[in-house]
Amino acid sequence: MRTRILAFAAALVLAALGVAVPVAQAAAPAIPRPTCTAAGGAVEYDPTTGQWTCSGGVHDGELITKK
Repeated sequence: MRTRILAFAAALVLAALGVAVPVAQAAAPAIPRPTCTAAGGAVEYDPTTGQWTCSGGVHDGELITKK
C-alpha cells in the first residue's frame, strides 16, 4: 500500500514539473538572432532543451526568438 502511495505521489510531482517547465521557458526573456550576433555572440542549438540560445557576447545564455 505504501508503495502505491509513493508511486502516485511521484507521478503527481513529475506531472507538475512537466507542466511547469515550458511555462518557465516561455517566461524567460528572448532576443532576436541579429541582436545576439551584433553583440559578439554566436547562435547555438541546445539539443537538451530543443531551443536556440546565444553563446558568448553580451547576451550569453539568452534564448533566441524565431524572428
